Amino acid sequence: MNSCAPTTPRTRNSNPLDGTRRWRLPGAACFSIIRVMLTPAEAESLIGQHLAALPIESLPLSQAVGAILRENIYGERDAPPFDRVAMDGVAVRSEVIARGVRRLTVQGMQPAGATPMTLGSETNCIEIMTGAMLPSGCDAVIPVEQISVADGIATLAPDVKIEAYRNVHRRGSDARQGALLLSTGACLNPPDIAVAASAGMARVRISAQPAIVVISTGDELVEPGESILPYQVRRSNVYGVVAALKARGFTRVADDHVNDDADEIERRLRQHLATHDTVILSGGVSMGQLDLVPQVLERLGVRQIVHKIAQRPGKPMWFGVAPSGAAVFALPGNPVSTLVCLGRYVVPALNRAMGASERAPERLALLQAVETRNALTFFLPVQLQTDGWGRTWAQPRPTNGSGDFTALAGTDGFVELPPGPAELPKGFVATLYRW
Repeated sequence: MNSCAPTTPRTRNSNPLDGTRRWRLPGAACFSIIRVMLTPAEAESLIGQHLAALPIESLPLSQAVGAILRENIYGERDAPPFDRVAMDGVAVRSEVIARGVRRLTVQGMQPAGATPMTLGSETNCIEIMTGAMLPSGCDAVIPVEQISVADGIATLAPDVKIEAYRNVHRRGSDARQGALLLSTGACLNPPDIAVAASAGMARVRISAQPAIVVISTGDELVEPGESILPYQVRRSNVYGVVAALKARGFTRVADDHVNDDADEIERRLRQHLATHDTVILSGGVSMGQLDLVPQVLERLGVRQIVHKIAQRPGKPMWFGVAPSGAAVFALPGNPVSTLVCLGRYVVPALNRAMGASERAPERLALLQAVETRNALTFFLPVQLQTDGWGRTWAQPRPTNGSGDFTALAGTDGFVELPPGPAELPKGFVATLYRW
């Protein structure tokens, strides 16, 4: 019969030779269990295959920042749409200046947005403002700092040199009419909104926000601010999950709490599955007598896709799909496990359902060596630190187990380390998942 070695306490060793510290992480190999569990990559793939795409809606451009674009946006006109004056000054014919002419008659003034003037004589100039169309007959602009104007005559400084199209933003030099400016899947940030506006888009088609409910389970949980007994704990996981979702731009997020009663869990889940696109549960998915969530979900017809992943923390994680199409994520109740599974699986899956473009994973090097003993993928909390060369490193911040949520204070996320046992040196590069 196979067995697992007992967990050892977290220790931190110093190497007297090189002055570095090494984190020794707890745990021992449990090979008979791991072989039947999914890897994190396999679990992520399965979740992605079974998540329904969210519907598309049209919103005014002013309300679309942070949304996922679900259409391509093309240039309405050339950008710039005309030869655009790039600074205040006088518009001139450059070949005249090249011949040594230093005094020009001011023909008039043309502000931005005005009909372009035409140069009447090659020894004339036109006072011009930034953003205006280059007047006909002119091909360059001399900045206002290099001229003096008196009695209708603009006198150029002796050292002024100018060539054709100096200080002119040429038509179409940024993008041509019909060019692809924004692709479907883009997360619309402020510059994207400006680009869409320049293309004449008063409204854009985006992914509808998913209706999400976050549910905690357990008789022992008490709300912050309420009186608490010695054997109870605060209801904190949901607050962290809701905060993480809102920080990622999800706005339709509700929360609920259900006691450890199978009938009550079934009744409340039935309501939430009918009214939400995504249900996220915290707790009740392990193997204890009161871990009722999987059996209740089965009674409600929710099809299990994933249950147990070869990872630590968060091994009991559960994912399934309801007959309504709602996605159900049942996360382990220990706080570190909850937040790790949220960042590793739930947030990426929701982004995928919204049609967000895939981004290259964020990779960082460990600032200290780490020793892993467990044959499970390990998620290690880290704090980001920048050295004197401007390089960002991942400083290991191990917890005292999956219940030690206080150790997460001040951390930026977690890195995914390969199954052990292994000694990972300083500089080992791992994928970072931010909280």
